[in-house]
Amino acid sequence: MPRPLYRPSRYQWIWLAAAGGGALAYALYMRYSVLQVSSVSIACESGDPSWTCMARKALIAVFTPMAFGGAALVAAVLNMIHPSIVLSTLVMVAGGLGIVLYNTALSALAFALFILSLARPAPEAE
Repeated sequence: MPRPLYRPSRYQWIWLAAAGGGALAYALYMRYSVLQVSSVSIACESGDPSWTCMARKALIAVFTPMAFGGAALVAAVLNMIHPSIVLSTLVMVAGGLGIVLYNTALSALAFALFILSLARPAPEAE
């Protein structure tokens, strides 16, 4: 008898939607209110020590080497091998951040692999 497919429960879907939505909201706020605003950029480049400038510098340091897309892709590949809610959450958060914050190609590939992982058999009970 074939094993059933991996499907998150209703509460896990709600958790995934909340985590992904929160990541998207944060990324949209940071992109359109901090990263692309020229007055904030000028203030940060002149040495303003505010939390906005620290968050801006940290985000630039992370998305420049494609870290969001890479993390989402690694989590998606691992989720293909052994599906779990932790890896699914990591794909949703890192992929959501990557889609908005300039890591589109790797993040989109990670989301595609995440969707394919829903067609995998559920892991066997240990």
